[in-house]
Amino acid sequence: MKKSLVIFDMDGTLIDSSRTIANSINHVRAQMDLTPMPHEQIISKVNDHSISPAAYFYEIETFEPIHEQWFNEYYTQNHAHELALYEGIYDLLGWLKEQGTLIALATNAYRISTLESLRHFSIESFFDTVVCADDVSTGKPAPDMLYKILLALDKSNEEAIFVGDGPRDEDAAEAAAMDYLMVDWGFTEHSRDKSVIGSVGELRERLETLIH
Repeated sequence: MKKSLVIFDMDGTLIDSSRTIANSINHVRAQMDLTPMPHEQIISKVNDHSISPAAYFYEIETFEPIHEQWFNEYYTQNHAHELALYEGIYDLLGWLKEQGTLIALATNAYRISTLESLRHFSIESFFDTVVCADDVSTGKPAPDMLYKILLALDKSNEEAIFVGDGPRDEDAAEAAAMDYLMVDWGFTEHSRDKSVIGSVGELRERLETLIH
């Protein structure tokens, strides 16, 4: 079945936010009197669904609203000079809209920081719906975000495809019985094989065969 809906992950797929995410986490740690973590260590675990992020990054059992507040505090003040849109993404989104394709976003980021990022790069208008961590009870790798998007846009899982950069995304797509494309320019290291997409140009080629 041809795809009429393309769902994207954000961090590591559309936007290189590695610097800001690491700095935001360390900002929260500073408020908690914890020593900074090396950036490489933080980014290597951002997409690791085998760990508890609260325990690993903040040495606590569960996140509390104040942790989100501190994270967003740093993100809001610094995203403008620390984020980067991956080369070719703006044109890819514009091309998809020209084809009449619906575009959605499923991200484990908070809504406040997500919308700031999308507006900063002037890509918010490309998305027909955006679902964030605080919009569902359970984030990726649970399929809740994908289900919410399908419901909002009145599409079936067979009509959609999810594009992401890590195992959380892949597991969410599998749980929703949705086709998935993995890109390798994000935060997760992949062994190069035919199933991993290495450039935005290659991603466009793959999508062109699926939506036409």
